[in-house]
Amino acid sequence: MRLPRFAALLALSLGVAVYAVIAYGFLPLGAVVHPDMRTTFATAGAQRVGLYVHVFAASAALIIGPLQFSARLRAARPALHRWLGRCYLGIGVLIGGVAGLFVALHAYGGPAARLGFACLALAWLYTGLRAYRAIRARDTAAHRRWMIRNFALTFAAVTLRLWLPASVVSGVPFGVAYAIVAWLCWVPNLAVAEWMLNRAATPAAAPG
Repeated sequence: MRLPRFAALLALSLGVAVYAVIAYGFLPLGAVVHPDMRTTFATAGAQRVGLYVHVFAASAALIIGPLQFSARLRAARPALHRWLGRCYLGIGVLIGGVAGLFVALHAYGGPAARLGFACLALAWLYTGLRAYRAIRARDTAAHRRWMIRNFALTFAAVTLRLWLPASVVSGVPFGVAYAIVAWLCWVPNLAVAEWMLNRAATPAAAPG
C-alpha cells in the first residue's frame, strides 16, 4: 500500500478508535449519540454489556488492522505481524463480531437498520474465518484477499461516522437516515475492496 493511502487509513482508523474509547470509556453511555437514539442506549443489562464489548473489541481491530497492511512490518517483524493478526482476528473480529451481532438485534432504526448491522456482523465474522483458515492452510495469497475484505468491513466504523453527519445535514429524518446508513457504511466498502482485488488480479493488456 502506498504511503499516502496508508497514512490516511491509519489516521482515520486511529481517530475513530480513540473517539470510541473516549466516548464509551469516559462519558455516560449515549452522551455523544443523536438524541433520538438515547432511549436505546438507556436499556440496562446484557445489551449494555454487549455494546461495550463490541465498541472496545472493534476499536482494537481499528488500531491493529492498518498495521497488518504494512509490508515493512511484515518483512522486518514477521512474528509481531502474526501476533497482531491473532489479536485482530481473535479479539477484534471474533469477540467484536459476536457482540456486534447481539447489539444489531436491538439496534435503533427498526428492522431495516437491524438487518443491515446484523449482515455486517455476519460478513465480518465470515471473512475473518476465511482469512484464518487460509493462513492455517499456508495460502498467504488467499489470506491477504480475505483480510482486505475483512478490513473493508472493519472500516465501516469509520464510514458510519462519515455518512451520519452528512445525512443529518441533508435534512433526511434521522430514523430513516440511520436505517440507510446501516447498509451504506459497509456495502460500498466491500464493493471497493472487490474492485481493488479484481483490478490487481487482471493482467495488463498486451500492446496491440
